[in-house]
Amino acid sequence: MSEPMESLYPFLYSGGSDLDAVLTAVRQSTVDKAGEIVALRQSVLERDGARMVACAQVMAAAFEAGARLFAFGNGGSSTDAQDVAALFLNPGSLGTGQAARPLPAFALTADVAVVTALSNDIGFEVVFSRQLAASGRAGDIAFGLSTSGNSRNLIAGFQEADRRGMITVGLAGYDGGQMAELGTIDHLFVVPSSSVHRIQEAQTTVYHALWELTQDALGRRGAVPPPRSS
Repeated sequence: MSEPMESLYPFLYSGGSDLDAVLTAVRQSTVDKAGEIVALRQSVLERDGARMVACAQVMAAAFEAGARLFAFGNGGSSTDAQDVAALFLNPGSLGTGQAARPLPAFALTADVAVVTALSNDIGFEVVFSRQLAASGRAGDIAFGLSTSGNSRNLIAGFQEADRRGMITVGLAGYDGGQMAELGTIDHLFVVPSSSVHRIQEAQTTVYHALWELTQDALGRRGAVPPPRSS
């Protein structure tokens, strides 16, 4: 267990007692990590910036037609999914100070009773696909996040979303994993890194950019998303 930790924080395992040297190493480690995420975000922007704009335009058109967004993921990606839902549903203001439009969005991991019931009664692999089968409709948005791209319940969720005619948006890391091979994700954004920390940091930037671009597209349309009947 100490080897992975030592590779991340070598200054804690140097065996020395020079406080100034340790603090210098800590500062340099922080600077290096900040440089890594800035460079990674820049590479994602250069590669996928135009695709993010196109995805946001599709999402704006869907919201304008009354769509709802369903976000899902596991572990840290579960908290990111809840952040996505909160961002779209209760956004506050844009950078210009203009009030952003609240949009219907839900996190599939937020209802613990449903997640634990499905996991206990059927299996964890179906927690997202069963919820999308029950609530998703053609034209809604399925928004899934994974660092590896290989989560079986995410793959099953995207497959169910595709069967139901939903718009599918995926965020993955590494080389995209099975999500890149699936062929049923309409808009897939892969963060090319093997560091889970850097992947999640970059994914946070991607979904905030998608939200802001969606708000901008809706503003250009001059549209207020209509209520959707239950």
